[in-house]
Amino acid sequence: MSESKKSSKKAPAKKSVAKKASAAKSAVGAKGKATPKRKVAESKLKVNAIASNNKAENKRLDKNASRAARMAAREAYMRGDENALPARDRGPARRFVRDYIDSRRTIGEYFLPMIMVVLVMSVVFPGSLLSVVVMYSIMLYSIVTGFFISRAVKREVLERFPGTSTKGLGMYAWLRSTQMRRLRAPGPRVKRGDKI
Repeated sequence: MSESKKSSKKAPAKKSVAKKASAAKSAVGAKGKATPKRKVAESKLKVNAIASNNKAENKRLDKNASRAARMAAREAYMRGDENALPARDRGPARRFVRDYIDSRRTIGEYFLPMIMVVLVMSVVFPGSLLSVVVMYSIMLYSIVTGFFISRAVKREVLERFPGTSTKGLGMYAWLRSTQMRRLRAPGPRVKRGDKI
């Protein structure tokens, strides 16, 4: 009898523990965590003062910011800032080559305008041998001067920057010499006739 009395006493205790657990579970909610206070929930919904809640506005702001960043990078590149230059334009030897070419006047920089004149001549006077001769003579002269410019640039670089590799510098100098001065990038830092 004593055992049955003990078991009957333990049963209500187990029921009360189960009631407390279910009450706690219902207070916590179905997701397993307590419902946040109103102040906490509202603070999570607040929009950052910098960012707009409007997606179209965000896109416009991002577009304007990226455009401004591109413009700043372009200006730094045209100024010749070392950090803004791509790998092919970096280094003191490349800077010297650019200054060397920019301080001289070459016929190569007039190559494109002359070709445009030749094209107009070939349209106005179709079948004219003169336009073909002029075009090929300009091209040949540009290639020959490019060869001599390449050799001179490599010699100067070896004198001024001993131990520097001259690989690719000749082609770099020749290609820059064939560009119109105002279209060169990075932009010229020296005037024609300046001593380098």
